[in-house]
Amino acid sequence: MKYQEILNFWFNSETQPFWFAKSDAFDQQLRTRFTDILQQAKQAELYTWRENAAGRLAEIIVLDQFSRNIYRDQATAFAQDAQALTLAQEAIRLGLDQDLTAEQRSFLYMPYMHSESKLIHEEALQLFKVLGNPVNLDFEQKHKVIIDRFGRYPHRNAILGRESTAEENEFLKQPNSGF
Repeated sequence: MKYQEILNFWFNSETQPFWFAKSDAFDQQLRTRFTDILQQAKQAELYTWRENAAGRLAEIIVLDQFSRNIYRDQATAFAQDAQALTLAQEAIRLGLDQDLTAEQRSFLYMPYMHSESKLIHEEALQLFKVLGNPVNLDFEQKHKVIIDRFGRYPHRNAILGRESTAEENEFLKQPNSGF
């Protein structure tokens, strides 16, 4: 599979409604079409894609987005986060993000939003401010508030086998606490 196939699929108008929505059918579609490529990405076998911004973005989407659908409600959904973040950090350091559209950059920056590091969220806030998309910025600010408060995402605790604090349990009772 070529990285352009990933980008064509992800940025297709038929796929966009499922970007941030839970859909068993869409998850199954990703499992059927992209589990093998996710396995390759997890093994760092897609390194040739990193030669340009588009290829690097495709690898990040596979690791950061596809994994969340393919492994929904499993700890494995988050297992590629550090790898995706490292690729995004390197892309930004190399200035490759500037070769992408704003919509594409939002997905290059998404591993920052998914991080459970306060320091990384400081960087994410700046990236999303410069990006200029108020919706993305609003979501980053909401994510950052949670990380600043708890140092992690409480909605991941059960899946990751982490004990929730009483404060986290109260928070999880609130609407939209788990995105």
